[in-house]
Amino acid sequence: MLIKRSPNGIDLPFPSEITPRHVFESRRDFIRQMAVGSIASGALLEMLSREAFAQGAGAKLPAKLNPAYSALDKQTSQKDATHYNNFYEFGTDKSDPAENAHTLRTRPWTVAIEGEVKKPMTLDIDSLLKLAPLEERVYRLRCVEGWSMVIPWVGYSFAEIIKRVEPTGNAKYVEFTTLADRKQMPGVGTRVLDWPYVEGLRIDEANHPLALLTLGMYGDVLPNQNGAPVRIVVPWKYGFKSAKSIVKIRFTRDMPRTAWNRAAPSEYGFYSNVNPEVDHPRWSQASERRIGEDSFLSRKRKTLMFNGYNDVASLYAGMDLKKWF
Repeated sequence: MLIKRSPNGIDLPFPSEITPRHVFESRRDFIRQMAVGSIASGALLEMLSREAFAQGAGAKLPAKLNPAYSALDKQTSQKDATHYNNFYEFGTDKSDPAENAHTLRTRPWTVAIEGEVKKPMTLDIDSLLKLAPLEERVYRLRCVEGWSMVIPWVGYSFAEIIKRVEPTGNAKYVEFTTLADRKQMPGVGTRVLDWPYVEGLRIDEANHPLALLTLGMYGDVLPNQNGAPVRIVVPWKYGFKSAKSIVKIRFTRDMPRTAWNRAAPSEYGFYSNVNPEVDHPRWSQASERRIGEDSFLSRKRKTLMFNGYNDVASLYAGMDLKKWF
């Protein structure tokens, strides 16, 4: 049998031995599907997740649905959820983030975890992926402006972070700081807020299993306009409490001075739990408009206390939620 050789003497495969591109890609899709199944190893899931983040926004993340934390509401379309956003670092109009956030560079990216902890650390995305298996959770998201969405997020409970850094007895709150870079974020040059954007939770709130360290949505890596590469999602609070593009997490003994609370303390309290009985000074919070479902002037949905996540009620036992709004 004649063996085909290249001019430099290296044996070359026959054309029949070369795997067609479409077959190779279909095999990778099969591996991803297997990774999401129960037979997958943690190492394989982690490898595929790292690969997805290397590819960037839109790449598929392997994650199994967690039915215990998945709202049964009809999901908001991915287009609506990624093109109707509040992310003032990229502009104040709802369409601005999708239009402007392409300037955000999400790799390399690190998150510093510091303050009242025994084990401070700085984690890159690959390190974050090692902490816990990713899962998909379908959460309702209620905006303080009176609209809502239902989004399948990908991540894991923020409690996994808390467990590893070991907060000291002085740690009462968790402060989240968002990237503030004028070169990447045109909105940071405005005076609409005192940058960087800072949000915070009480430590027991952050430790609740619903509080989600989020790396993706709709099965994909987070788009830039939705807070890439890492954000927090706190579904029982108004949307602005869910800090995006996080670069620092600090455990503190004192209540953090958060961005919107500093800007307008009479309108945006520290807790900002969804509460239909506590109106915003300029509008009612008793009802909401589900994006993609109702017209702008037709708010047909009744807003639910804690956005329907009543498991968190015990966190506020004995508190006057009209005073601590």
